[in-house]
Amino acid sequence: MKVKVGVSNRHVHLTDEDIKVLFGSIKKSHDLSQPGMFACDNYVSIKTDKNIIDKVRVVGPSRNYTQIEISKTDAYFLGLNPPVRESGDLSFSEVVTLIGPNGSIKTNGCIIADRHIHITYEDLKKYNLKDSLYVKISGVKEGIIKVNLKPSDKATLELHLDTDDANAFLLKNGDLVEIINRGEENEENDYRW
Repeated sequence: MKVKVGVSNRHVHLTDEDIKVLFGSIKKSHDLSQPGMFACDNYVSIKTDKNIIDKVRVVGPSRNYTQIEISKTDAYFLGLNPPVRESGDLSFSEVVTLIGPNGSIKTNGCIIADRHIHITYEDLKKYNLKDSLYVKISGVKEGIIKVNLKPSDKATLELHLDTDDANAFLLKNGDLVEIINRGEENEENDYRW
């Protein structure tokens, strides 16, 4: 089974309260591949004691938590060591300052997002997939990676990788990779290609 790659650059998800402090309101730029999600014409700077990264895009709609998603390369630059987490799990996340045109906030929520495949509950059942599985990446820098599944009622089937993972395997948006293992427990070496 093939799945399309979506490379996720650094970005932030904001609460309504934080949107008000940083911008007043956000403005939609364009839809993203996942239903209901959109890129905004709004950007923040991520600041730490060591460095600053400017022009980090806001992704909408608003959420009930503020989350800052960066790569490990970004983390080195900022002098951070954020955990790899599923979206919404902000335990032990790093604290940063977000700077917008109208104000700034100091907040936790800085993570490295785990690799995941967006999938509908219907397809999860149809293909008999479990919580995690293995994906084979072909090409000059081929490899096998373990990814988690992120099921929802509405989803576009897509593997989300951060820029570090994508660069390591020379992947770009729209490339296809292959699911080779259904993620059964204790079968990590049973690659089915």
